[in-house]
Amino acid sequence: MKIEAAVARRQAEEFSVETLDIDDPRNDEVLVRISGVGVCHTDLAVRDGVLPIPLPAVLGHEGSGTVVAVGSNVTKVKVGDHVVLTFRSCGHCHSCDDDDPAYCQQFNELNFAGVRSDGSHSLRSEGEAVSGNFFGQSSFASYALAYEANIVKVDERAPLPILGPLGCGVQTGAGAVMRSLSCEQHSSILVLGAGTVGLSAVMAAVVQGCSHIIVSDPMEARRELALALGATHVVDPINADLGATVRNFLPHGVDYALDTTGNVAVLQSALSCMGHLGTLGLVGVPNKPGVTIPVDPLQLMSLGLTLKGIVEGDSDPDVFIPELVALFLNGKFPFDKLVQTYPLSEINRAVTDQARGICVKPVLIPAEQGEATHAV
Repeated sequence: MKIEAAVARRQAEEFSVETLDIDDPRNDEVLVRISGVGVCHTDLAVRDGVLPIPLPAVLGHEGSGTVVAVGSNVTKVKVGDHVVLTFRSCGHCHSCDDDDPAYCQQFNELNFAGVRSDGSHSLRSEGEAVSGNFFGQSSFASYALAYEANIVKVDERAPLPILGPLGCGVQTGAGAVMRSLSCEQHSSILVLGAGTVGLSAVMAAVVQGCSHIIVSDPMEARRELALALGATHVVDPINADLGATVRNFLPHGVDYALDTTGNVAVLQSALSCMGHLGTLGLVGVPNKPGVTIPVDPLQLMSLGLTLKGIVEGDSDPDVFIPELVALFLNGKFPFDKLVQTYPLSEINRAVTDQARGICVKPVLIPAEQGEATHAV
């Protein structure tokens, strides 16, 4: 079958939109017609060689769409179902058995290998093998193959083309607050970075009933959006001392902080904002592997601080994604305010706009799904 796909051919170069061949679904696979797919930092990290997936490759791991074919062993979904695609997990390791699929012991092999589990490729360009199976989907395309483990049926009342980011970026930020940190009502939280993950955390903090929601970001437009989404205070870290500013709001420090930047200097600033028995959650991915955080053990001990690494918001997608959709439909989680849609053919423009702060979450719409909207 012929599909349209955005292909990463060489490190740090623009994507090329090409016609590829995709396999028919195997017994355990699901073929999805993609309605929309979010652009995430992880996609760009792979393109730029930070994560070693062989190129050429079709990336994309925030897809949403309609099931058009299922393998003979698939029982979870049927043709015509509306679905969100998320990360893949094995379903039978210790973590999966404990309903912690984000910590699946085969996570790297299933999501970053670029091939099926048996080593075969599902995508080709004029006979040339193209890496796919990215997060069990490779959804920078008009169609993608997925699996029961990483496909979630969703309410058909929700706007399908923009639901894809619920599978990663939105899920990560919201899950960090609602699942990983489990922020209590009336607690305080500092969110570092107001991109998709950080602003999703802000909306989740509103859902949780946090009394103080402080957002630090150097971009004025994103600070304004954070306030519109429910932040109680914002900080420009370029022109203000973060620790001193936060303690003007909360002299005893914050109960929780969530770093979405992966920046060592930002993390050190966050530690200066923590209150007694506070928890600092880490979801930001550093630009280079092997980065270390200088930590004062006496500070950790005297305040009883916890540093918590977080993957995908500790989400069980089959439970959490429908919960987020329900909150959205009830007007309590307006993640659509983060989204700007682009045609799939304009993926490079979308990436540039995101880097420049023109949009928060670009969502790519394949040509056959109709016209995308774009604000200049």
